[in-house]
Amino acid sequence: MTPLPTPDPIGDPSGYQRHLLSLLGHDDPAEVQGATLPAWRSIADRSGDLLAVRPEPGEWSALECLAHTTDAEIVSAGRYRWIVAHDEPPLIGYDQDLWVDRLHQDPEDPDDLLRLFETLRRANLELWARATPAEKARVGLHAERGPESLDLSFRLIAGHDRFHLDQARRGLAAIEGRSER
Repeated sequence: MTPLPTPDPIGDPSGYQRHLLSLLGHDDPAEVQGATLPAWRSIADRSGDLLAVRPEPGEWSALECLAHTTDAEIVSAGRYRWIVAHDEPPLIGYDQDLWVDRLHQDPEDPDDLLRLFETLRRANLELWARATPAEKARVGLHAERGPESLDLSFRLIAGHDRFHLDQARRGLAAIEGRSER
């Protein structure tokens, strides 16, 4: 089954938010985020050389999905802290395709990406665990999406994790299916 198209984060920011939140559902965002690193490790461990293969021209490889998820964790780490420490700080957007194209051109070592992701994710989960309800309600002003609380930002990343893990799995399954023919 082909997944429905994802709303454009810039062209349809509220649709994009709704999509990511729908992927999270009623699940605990900290539990979802805590399960992401082992899921990425499993994908990296079993995929070998296929990890860097794009399933179709213009689609990200599983390795590029991992790199993007790591980039998103870098950006989120800053956003979370700006929201907690500042009053309604601006939260700059970024072009995810440019980041992947310009920062991850050569196949990277997935273990390096996983180590960076693990460090950032641990720090972000610790920040979330110690944040007070008042801190979770604090808001930053996202350049494309408008006001976003720490709580909303944290839930969006959990849905984002699920989206890109699924994207990586689907891409690898497509590649594996082609190689079996």
